[in-house]
Amino acid sequence: MTGMLARRLTPSDLAALSPDDLAGAVLLAAVRVPEGQLRKGTRLDLAQAGAILGAAHAGGLAEVRAAWLDSGDLHEDEAARRLAGAAAGAGVEPRPPRQSRLDLMARWDGVLHVRVAALTRLNAIDPLEVFTLYHGQAVTAGQVVASVKVAPHVVAEAAVTAGVRIAEAAGALLEVRPYQALEVGAIAQEAISGESLARFEAGARFKIEALGSRFAGTVVVSDTDPPAAERAACAALVWAVRERELPVVLVGGVSAGDPLSPFYAALESLGGRVVRRGVPAHPGSMIWLAELEGSRLLGLPQCGMFTLATAADLVLPRLLTGEALTAAELADLGHGGVLVKEMRFRFPPYAQGLEAPEG
Repeated sequence: MTGMLARRLTPSDLAALSPDDLAGAVLLAAVRVPEGQLRKGTRLDLAQAGAILGAAHAGGLAEVRAAWLDSGDLHEDEAARRLAGAAAGAGVEPRPPRQSRLDLMARWDGVLHVRVAALTRLNAIDPLEVFTLYHGQAVTAGQVVASVKVAPHVVAEAAVTAGVRIAEAAGALLEVRPYQALEVGAIAQEAISGESLARFEAGARFKIEALGSRFAGTVVVSDTDPPAAERAACAALVWAVRERELPVVLVGGVSAGDPLSPFYAALESLGGRVVRRGVPAHPGSMIWLAELEGSRLLGLPQCGMFTLATAADLVLPRLLTGEALTAAELADLGHGGVLVKEMRFRFPPYAQGLEAPEG
């Protein structure tokens, strides 16, 4: 508990005080003086203290509610600054405190990472408050990604110190991982050509370049005979992963629900594995993620889906920051995974205006 001294100061109380006595006190309610309004939470300087006493002497004030800090207390702005300093990791910088709140903003475009368990532990300390955007959300430079405050205008330093320790033990509560300038290729397992191929490549290129990476082209695997299709898929994977060493490869036309797809057999024959078939988010729940020799393969059941807004647009930005997503991290997409139009804010800007798949 804070050891501050809080008082309701009547006009007679104020008449007995000097500006030096009142300076340093924190207003618990707004006070209007001839020079303007002093907001609640203001820590009075000598001039402000003199203005209040002058207004009281002139009969303009009925009451002033104020608190004096004890040696174990912090003003709300100092408390917010300490919490923000511990909470903010790479790519996150604080704005000055404003009306008892300190906002944290993204320094660059990227993906917000929040250590949710540590955040919850910190917020369990009365009266600390740190609130953020979603973990895994695409953000832009200058966007507010979190805010920090304490509920009272004066708070016990011990509570703030406990919160800071939690944040520091977590290695900061949040960071914005920037997009990397990667080279990304594509494999189309469907028999597409001409206009369909151009549409697929345009959709893939649009998304990749919007996130600062470069499109390396497409290999089309169109054989319908399973043994031939498996050989063709092997050749495409060798081109993308071993020859070009592409860290991310987009795959169209391979369904997460079809274990008999020749593509999966080709992947396994080369030593790769599927990280997860399907994700708990819609539309796009049939996307899948695989890995082969350090490369990540992001697949959709139809090539045309790369021109639409789907759950893949929650995954692709994270891959293009260099993150090696795990099955557990994909499972987290279920929280907020109903990707209706009202949830488009979770997507990077390029996807917010795209059409969604039917059904």
